[in-house]
Amino acid sequence: MSISLPTPRTTVPAPVVPDVVVPVPTPLPAADGTRAHLPLLRGPGVYPAQRDTWLLADVLVRELLDSPLPRTRVLELCAGAGALSLVAAGVPGTEVTAVDVSRRALFSSWANAGRLGRRVRLHRGDLAAPVVGKQYDLVVSNPPYVPTADASLPTHGAMRAFDGGLDGRTLVDRVIDEAPRVLAPGGCLLLVHSAINGVDTTLARLAGHGLDADVAARCEHPFGPVFTARAQMLEQRGLIEPGQRTEELVVVRARRAG
Repeated sequence: MSISLPTPRTTVPAPVVPDVVVPVPTPLPAADGTRAHLPLLRGPGVYPAQRDTWLLADVLVRELLDSPLPRTRVLELCAGAGALSLVAAGVPGTEVTAVDVSRRALFSSWANAGRLGRRVRLHRGDLAAPVVGKQYDLVVSNPPYVPTADASLPTHGAMRAFDGGLDGRTLVDRVIDEAPRVLAPGGCLLLVHSAINGVDTTLARLAGHGLDADVAARCEHPFGPVFTARAQMLEQRGLIEPGQRTEELVVVRARRAG
């Protein structure tokens, strides 16, 4: 499925939501993940934008504002309700594409883009599969990364937006492996996940694809409901320390040689 959402041409009142381009960094979200300047609608089972989303959004805005390109092509993988695509579409000089495998996620992205009057092209499919053959200057992703009890991944339901396999890296690694196929020369991948998943593993895998990677942002964050429910399992497997109930969120930046 491919949908292009043009900016509405009808005269409408000025939005009460200011653009995300200023100031940087943007304010911290409320406990439910919402922000005063970017309210999002989402359907059942669609990932709610949370602290990891907004940490990544802050880095995304800085990258876009620092870009020397007159037009920056942005691709969001695992788009969910489209928060990152909407942030990018609020920055002048961007062409934004969002991909998700979930119909409900794409409908949420479509609804949010329409409400905010931001142009986003939507594709339904498995990660980069719908856009193979195209190139983007910036690829951004907040994939599911919560470790699970076994290697299987759900194909529907709310946990589809959270479960990342035994070590939480199933989708993280796939994003790392597929992003270089669609990165333009000099292009950049921005990826967020928990330090529990292994930051060094991520950096090494990116280097294996010839990308120059570093950590762009970090923050300590209390466990959300899913991590809290699995804390005992994570302790037993040695993924967290006994009694640990916080995680470090990490945004990794990886650039392809120009």
